[in-house]
Amino acid sequence: MSLDTVTLQCFLAVAETKSFTKAALRVGRTQSAISQQIAKLERLVEKPLIHRGRELSLTTDGELFLGYAKRIYELHRESLDRFKAPELHGELRFGLPEDFASMILSDVLVEFSRLHPRIMLNVECDLTLNLIERFHQGDFDLILIKTNQRNQIAEGVKVWNEPVDWVGTKELLPALNKNTPIPLVLSPSPCVYRGNVIDSLDKHHLNWRLVFSSPSYAGKMAAVRAGLGITAIQRSMIPNDLDRLEEDFLPSLNDIYVSLLKNKENSKAKESLEFYLLKKLKH
Repeated sequence: MSLDTVTLQCFLAVAETKSFTKAALRVGRTQSAISQQIAKLERLVEKPLIHRGRELSLTTDGELFLGYAKRIYELHRESLDRFKAPELHGELRFGLPEDFASMILSDVLVEFSRLHPRIMLNVECDLTLNLIERFHQGDFDLILIKTNQRNQIAEGVKVWNEPVDWVGTKELLPALNKNTPIPLVLSPSPCVYRGNVIDSLDKHHLNWRLVFSSPSYAGKMAAVRAGLGITAIQRSMIPNDLDRLEEDFLPSLNDIYVSLLKNKENSKAKESLEFYLLKKLKH
């Protein structure tokens, strides 16, 4: 039995996502096929590589093998890319909100960089409205953005939309009720979540106060975990250790619409990244 690149790709996907389900989505295979590839690899090296508990993790041997797997797979992809015609190369400037980078796109961008090692991917995170302004100034080749309205960005390719939920830590939060100001954890303006939340509360004549403000997704989630207040975020990005809040007096929020914008200059590298992102992200 020999070591093949399909098996390595499956192992890398499991190691990085810590999930057979997410790994299957990344490499375009079934969860069962991923599991079979990992079992095949463990038989080949004669060592257990994955702890299969409530959360997947690498064994000591798995951590050691990970370094070899990355080097072998990257060399394989680089050698193929070297002899492709036409070769994909150049620099791409890609902008996206920080929460997308943290929760959705980190594995996708890593995988794209592996597939095309001679494309320099320059990624910046910013608030959506800042990204749009900078895109029109020529700072980016592509941006992934979110808005509160379906047709707000006419020139973009619609990727998906989903509900926005109130989020908090029930164990640490003081009792919420409509008679006391609602403590909010939000990004500063301009932020689509901020406008969504404040407009909805004001429309329903509910008092609120801003207790923590940060442009950082990680900073906001830390404040919510500490029980300082509540925030709002699209459903797929709610961390597992935070609670969806469904108190009757909290008003519903507008859905988030995600779009991909690409500038008009032709580039094979840019077209490749656009195709890859849409393939991976369209729901």
